[in-house]
Amino acid sequence: MKSVFIFISLLIMLCPAFSQSRMEHYLDSLGLVNVGRMDPTLKIDLMYTRADNFTGKVLYEDLQEAYLHPEAAKALLQAQKRLKELYPGYSLIIDAARPMSVQQKMWNVVKGTSQNIYVSNPARGGGLHNYGLAVDVSIADEKGNPLPMGTKVDHLGKEAHIDTEAAMVQQGIITAQERKNRLLLRRVMTDAGYKPLRSEWWHFNFRSREEAKRNYKVIR
Repeated sequence: MKSVFIFISLLIMLCPAFSQSRMEHYLDSLGLVNVGRMDPTLKIDLMYTRADNFTGKVLYEDLQEAYLHPEAAKALLQAQKRLKELYPGYSLIIDAARPMSVQQKMWNVVKGTSQNIYVSNPARGGGLHNYGLAVDVSIADEKGNPLPMGTKVDHLGKEAHIDTEAAMVQQGIITAQERKNRLLLRRVMTDAGYKPLRSEWWHFNFRSREEAKRNYKVIR
């Protein structure tokens, strides 16, 4: 009996599939990849596994890993490589694919409010997170602490916008260093083929919504 227990324990350690959740099995079936396994130096931080997000609720109850479409994942690894060329001790902090069911919960919080511009409406096809083609990303320093960016990730407000950063520095809304950190993040992400979102300094898309709807599978 003891030998059987040891055998099963070894199988669990050697086969990651044993520890996968139902959602992670589903993401695998769609052809998405676990980016943390592709590059262990990436820091995975799924903000919706905790209640300290703009909804005030835990939204990811069956997801602990960051998944992306393979093309987006490859580009993300290029961004991480570029960041480490510039600052060897730094690392990207990643949140990635999101099921449409979670997108709906997020939309329910903001619909009918002025904050609805920050959340993609599932009735209109959702956003690129729902295809594994977008990331929410920041940068950690040598000690693993997030660099200051002026707001926390998922702050819904003008302070998170990227097109008024210079004016916000002048007005004292964000600091010059916080803007410099945002520019570094945008540099490594855009060099790798990602495009920034005007209203969220942390959000980057790898494809357009039109391309996603035409060529990629949505995550239900």
